Amino acid sequence: MYLVQNLYEQHGKDLGLEIIAGRKGLSRRIQKAEVHRPGLSLAGFLKKFASARLLIFGRNEIDYLRQLDEKVRFERLQSILTPSTPAVIVTHFRPPKELLQICEGKSIPLFRAKSTATSLLSRITFLLLEEFSPGITLHGTLVELFGVGVLIQGESSVGKSEAALGLIERGHRFVSDDVVRLKKKENHLIGSGPELTRHLMEIRGIGIINVAHLYGAVCVRPDKQLDIVIKLEEWDDQHFYDRVGLDEKFIDILGSSVPYHVLPVKPGRDVVLLVETIALNHRLKDMGYNSAKEFNAKLLDTIAQKQRKRTIK
Repeated sequence: MYLVQNLYEQHGKDLGLEIIAGRKGLSRRIQKAEVHRPGLSLAGFLKKFASARLLIFGRNEIDYLRQLDEKVRFERLQSILTPSTPAVIVTHFRPPKELLQICEGKSIPLFRAKSTATSLLSRITFLLLEEFSPGITLHGTLVELFGVGVLIQGESSVGKSEAALGLIERGHRFVSDDVVRLKKKENHLIGSGPELTRHLMEIRGIGIINVAHLYGAVCVRPDKQLDIVIKLEEWDDQHFYDRVGLDEKFIDILGSSVPYHVLPVKPGRDVVLLVETIALNHRLKDMGYNSAKEFNAKLLDTIAQKQRKRTIK
């Protein structure tokens, strides 16, 4: 649940918001990631007016209201400020006394901002979209290599953090260890880490290390789009592992299909090199080149040629 108070406390300073009425309504819930300038609604056209949106009054709205008779102005404002209205923001100008009166009476938070209405509308819309994006928390280590966002998962002590550390030593970038928060934004999954553990990694036998301090700020980044998931697991001689790569696997995360690879681990296998290879191969596939499919096509062509030769003989 996201409240007006959350928006005010988290972003009020950056947005330049000053509350001037309706302070009792700060606990109102923001139900939609939408911000609206009243426009036609002030003229009495309420056919498709959605009252649950945060309202912004700019120069045009204030100038129009000032031209109205006091009684009409009060009625128009009364019609658009309903119990479901989360808050009202007035930019630059002094709000009409009727707006102050209604907001105070209905406990609708009324803010004054220094930004222009257009700028404020786009900034708040972006903030609300961020907040309302569906999210999930996963266990694993998120890194970026060759521009590819890779989530390394696996059972405890299988070597996730050690693999990530090896990748960082090779010049790749670290995002988060142990806890990875994913948000879905415009059909992309964006991963980040909690503020408390940002840039920190736990290595058994060593403890907590700060990746930014040890390897430099160039080796870390705050977030990254998730492109593939790699699960590390201990090598099992009884398990059949794909040796060609034709059987592509995917995992569903927040409604998005993400390529999924199972990487068996045992002494002697260079896990860091293998993770790099998976990332590079993923980039090639995005460019339309699939090594496994090309090999399979050549194999089928070779078999077909041999069969034709036998037929001729």
